[in-house]
Amino acid sequence: MALSWRTSALADRHRALGSKLEDWNGMGTAWTYAKDVNQDHVAIRTKAGLMDVSGLKKLYMVGPHASAILNYATTRDVTKIYPGKSAYACMLNESGHFIEDCILYRTGPNTWMVVHGSGAGHETLTRYVLGRNAAMIVDDDLHDLSLQGPVAVDFLAKHVPVIRDLKYFHHMPATLFGRPVTISRTGYTGERGYELFCKAEDAGLIWDTILAEGTPMGIIPVCFTTLDWLRVESSLLFYPYDMSQMYPFEKDPPGDSLWELGLDFTVSPGKNDFMGADAHARLKGKERFKIFGILVDGRVAADMGDPVYAAGKQVGVVTCAMVSSLTGKSMAIARLQVPVAVQGTKLEIRGKNVKGAAIAHTLPFDDVEKKKRTAVG
Repeated sequence: MALSWRTSALADRHRALGSKLEDWNGMGTAWTYAKDVNQDHVAIRTKAGLMDVSGLKKLYMVGPHASAILNYATTRDVTKIYPGKSAYACMLNESGHFIEDCILYRTGPNTWMVVHGSGAGHETLTRYVLGRNAAMIVDDDLHDLSLQGPVAVDFLAKHVPVIRDLKYFHHMPATLFGRPVTISRTGYTGERGYELFCKAEDAGLIWDTILAEGTPMGIIPVCFTTLDWLRVESSLLFYPYDMSQMYPFEKDPPGDSLWELGLDFTVSPGKNDFMGADAHARLKGKERFKIFGILVDGRVAADMGDPVYAAGKQVGVVTCAMVSSLTGKSMAIARLQVPVAVQGTKLEIRGKNVKGAAIAHTLPFDDVEKKKRTAVG
């Protein structure tokens, strides 16, 4: 593993499960365990899995100008986000191109927590906070344990009875196993799930107790690679693996519009006062590709980078793929030229391991109406 500057308090537990702790975002992350990732996928879809996603970057924006900074930096109207609520948002550059996605958590009148991935979120907010009556505080001590799956709420309800009242994209302070946590009803799986934010010194106890008490309910530790399987089914993007930073254009420099990525829904209705807003509006209708699904014949997964053809011409590339043992389907997320990004278009995969027929398929593959993640009670 490359030298990292961030450390998971659960590193030894991940090693005991067979992980070599590959680097992500400067933190040793359990990409794999010494077991079939299929087990992890099935657990989250049918029971629940516990994952360490502490490699996500966490920071606080505080002060009288905090809301104004986030309102300019992101696509969301932050005045609509009240304490206890959160929102998925994007950040753009001057060209109106995607540079980061994040979740904004409002924790008070002038206080926010921002959780983001491996894009330019940190650098962007660092630049915008300069000269403002606000401060940005990075918190690498804060750990994020993600408990995802249909029985997650049943497990947590035994310890936090009001958890059933917590709505999708809302969060609350709580005490879990005698330790202070913030519980957020969010996740990156397409299932009903919760993220448990805790101090590093408490992460081990919380991890161990959930697994010890949750085993009879089918809760198991799951590795980071499981997210690739889940995100294909649930249409969740992962910077830069679905973007032009990974799959460059022939002539244009890297940079994708929200229209191309299918993330235009993150722009709050009527909002036009964020970085890149004018350019974003001008890019509508000028899509060079679309993020779209592919359903592949057979039971073999395509590979990242596999070329996609239609009528003998390359029309796209696979960015992430999987085969579900629950449905038997071979599915993929792809970057497709606009004319073929239509349900049922006949395609062909010409990869190393997969050579054969496929069709374009709308996303998501699983839970189209998103009823699982938004379930009540």
